[in-house]
Amino acid sequence: MRLAVVLAGTALFLVPCGAGANSVEGVFEKFGLFGTWAAECDEPATPANPRVTISMPSAGLVLEDHNLGPDFAVNHYSILSAEQVSATSISVNVIFQPGTEVEERQKLVFAVHDNTRRTLFNQTDGGTVRVKDGIALARGTKTPLLRKCEDGAVSH
Repeated sequence: MRLAVVLAGTALFLVPCGAGANSVEGVFEKFGLFGTWAAECDEPATPANPRVTISMPSAGLVLEDHNLGPDFAVNHYSILSAEQVSATSISVNVIFQPGTEVEERQKLVFAVHDNTRRTLFNQTDGGTVRVKDGIALARGTKTPLLRKCEDGAVSH
């Protein structure tokens, strides 16, 4: 009898959550992240004005695409998990360029408030910190402050 109780309790922790508040979908919906983001929504995508699109093509699959303009390949991210860290920030675990030879896992933290979003932290799985306190360490510059674009905004 005791074994059955232990197994039942363990099963509760192993069952993935659905579209509840703690799921990727739930966290992204709560923070209003689905849609298109850019520093300047009416300007074309460039490295200085990335166009970020967050979508859910099928149940449980949340994708984020970073378009840096016609001279660059689109950066794809598959969101594995998301959790609210504070009233204005979330932490996500992603696979960068899933299914390719450059695929890597990363942890990111976003500040999200007033229809804006900024990357505060980015680190490869067990590796290099690339963004800390909103500063891209390789360039020593702030990460772009992205604004949520209105539906029908020009998408380049």
